[in-house]
Amino acid sequence: MKLFGSSGIRGITNRDVTVDLALKVGLAVGRKNKSAVIGRDPRVAAEMIEHALISGMVSAGCDVERIGLVTTPTLAYASRDFGCGVMVTASHNPAEYVGIKLWNPDGMAFDSLQQEEIESDIDAGKFIHIDWDRIGKITEDSNAVREHSDMILRNVKPASIRVVIDCGCGAGGTITPYVLREMGCEVITLNAQTDGHFPSRNPEPNDANLWMLKKAVREFEADLGIAHDGDADRMMAVDENGDFVSGDEMLAIFARYECKPGTTLVAPVDTSMIVDDALPDSRVIRTRVGDVYVAEEIKRSSAAFGGEPSGSWIFPRISYCPDGIYAAARLVEIVQDNALGVLRRELPKYPTKRGTVVCDDMKKSRVMDAVKSRLVPLGTVSDIDGVRVGMENGWVLVRPSGTEPKIRITAEAREGVDELYMMAEKIVKEFLQ
Repeated sequence: MKLFGSSGIRGITNRDVTVDLALKVGLAVGRKNKSAVIGRDPRVAAEMIEHALISGMVSAGCDVERIGLVTTPTLAYASRDFGCGVMVTASHNPAEYVGIKLWNPDGMAFDSLQQEEIESDIDAGKFIHIDWDRIGKITEDSNAVREHSDMILRNVKPASIRVVIDCGCGAGGTITPYVLREMGCEVITLNAQTDGHFPSRNPEPNDANLWMLKKAVREFEADLGIAHDGDADRMMAVDENGDFVSGDEMLAIFARYECKPGTTLVAPVDTSMIVDDALPDSRVIRTRVGDVYVAEEIKRSSAAFGGEPSGSWIFPRISYCPDGIYAAARLVEIVQDNALGVLRRELPKYPTKRGTVVCDDMKKSRVMDAVKSRLVPLGTVSDIDGVRVGMENGWVLVRPSGTEPKIRITAEAREGVDELYMMAEKIVKEFLQ
């Protein structure tokens, strides 16, 4: 049974991710670890799934420490003192979704082998049964947010800019406004109350969902706008003009500050040509889409920085976990001396178009095989994740989503991007019929 996607286990509550499944994951995790720390985001089903996971882990003899409602980066940082970390979150997905993500002590998400071991144990029913007097202990700790905040503040300089932050009613409201205020910023918050229904906006911090933040930055004449997803592993930005900063631009800007000449940057296959052109003296390695794959390659190649255009930024000197809170603080530090709008204008610009086509998970493999056969003759092909075809004027990527019943299409070209995108979309839809 395939449980893990590109970002942990994730699905609709009580349909794809159930209490029974969470209990089995807990049993499998508890069998391999003597201790674990567990946290959750604010979504409605999170506490239910948390209790089931805890029951599984302690019944297998694993001691569990609860740290409550926290961001994923906070949980990952807390994992350093335990055998593993367990986060109940569906990240940027809508409120009806819930999920489970597992972390190593160094802040790295469970890699492919570790995920396969969990799946194998669940398939085989390979669980241990501990005597009543050897079950694990359950404790609670309320210091995780403070410890994570203190770590970030030790690694950034003071700043005194005006920032509007949209927490999207997610877990970021527990930490990011406070960190930025302690840095010295004037902080204006939007949707900072945690609410698992996410009433203010969809949790994904993309251009379409951040109209409120863009308006607030302009009206308050702020220097910067920051937005998080449901668990704050992602961070996206709005510049001083109230304009959304694309993920490719953010990746290039961070990389220019993190990557010295000769160092390595890691990014997924759907990343823009902007990154390559903005860093002519750095090596760019592309991976499958998914922060775990980016993190694995950062660690393997000793890269200076890595990230995804979706808003996941990994600073290996801090952690191998995408840390939206540290990313926000680091961006504030950068903007203190350089306006974000000015930094954007220094970057090359190529038209990019992204979209999705709804596709049932059972059909994805068949559709992708057919799509590849049609795209291969058009240019240089990479099939590390989906099918990316490089052409003289640009590239197009068609890949199945690892978290949703969709096929994602990304096209970038120096000119004619709409035609390139429509060509790929037409091929996908043709094989769905």
